[in-house]
Amino acid sequence: MSEVTRTGTETGNANPTLGRALALIRQPIVVALVLIVILLALGETLSPGFASGQQIMRLLIVAALLGIVAAGQNLVILGGREGIDLSVGGVVSLAAVLAGNVMNGADIGIIPALLVALAVGGFFGACNGIGVTLLRIPPLVMTLGMLGVMQGLLVVIRNGIPSGSAAPLLSTFVSKPFLFGIPGILWLWVAVGLLMAFMLRRTVFGYRVYAVGSNEQAAYMAGAPVKRIRVALFTLSGMFAALTGVCLLGYSGTSFSGVGEQYMLPSIIAVVLGGTPLSGGKGGYTGTMAGAVLLVILQSILVTINIDESGRQMVFGATLLVLMLFYGRGRTMRG
Repeated sequence: MSEVTRTGTETGNANPTLGRALALIRQPIVVALVLIVILLALGETLSPGFASGQQIMRLLIVAALLGIVAAGQNLVILGGREGIDLSVGGVVSLAAVLAGNVMNGADIGIIPALLVALAVGGFFGACNGIGVTLLRIPPLVMTLGMLGVMQGLLVVIRNGIPSGSAAPLLSTFVSKPFLFGIPGILWLWVAVGLLMAFMLRRTVFGYRVYAVGSNEQAAYMAGAPVKRIRVALFTLSGMFAALTGVCLLGYSGTSFSGVGEQYMLPSIIAVVLGGTPLSGGKGGYTGTMAGAVLLVILQSILVTINIDESGRQMVFGATLLVLMLFYGRGRTMRG
């Protein structure tokens, strides 16, 4: 009897441990990190030197650009009601063009250019939020329409011709070692990550974002200012996209009207890869950061095997569809 009891106890102790291990493995951020290691190994196999320290640093710089714009996308999606901001690409492009022309290669113009970009990004984000909340326009339609407005505005302003230039200090901050041999944009990305973690997990605003995303009606009945929160989320999305535009200007050195188009779909995929469902209410930014790194590595591998831009877009679209199917069936991955 004692042997049976001991065996049953050991089994009982093993099952919770096994359950915790399986739950950990199913966490989106763990899956993303494992895939990052696998893709780095695959890239190194296809192209020796792909996983070198210097190459990884370059990939992280590109991932930071995607990760910053995905921060705003993450907030909008967390807010629920099928919130997606398709205008982020237009905001990135407009911010890059405006910042490039304001600073025009002068270090003294960095702060004014940044302020102008953030103000413009916040304005268009607020317009999205007002359209979604007050006019009850679906987010997909509202932000897509706003994207068209900004694309037209860019054509009027610059007619598609590259203009403006990055200040040397901005280019150095983005691409060169800044502190402890790490480029400044990576420190900026870390700061964004800490800000997002604090805002979402330690403030009343963050708690309300999750409440609104989980059950908007219940949040409203509990006294949460649902409309103001949603406007704030879209405004922050516009500002994060504008910040990305300024950093992208420093990375490329100049700007043109379509420079931000590459961020619209990947910013959504990075959020979903990180474990935030499009239904909102669950998830966080740490997973989105891992999703951005994973997506950039995947894109780099596609470039390595000579797949053109149209092919990469097809892969990204298919990836998003697969993720939707996977997340729809596996609710344990949504946490």
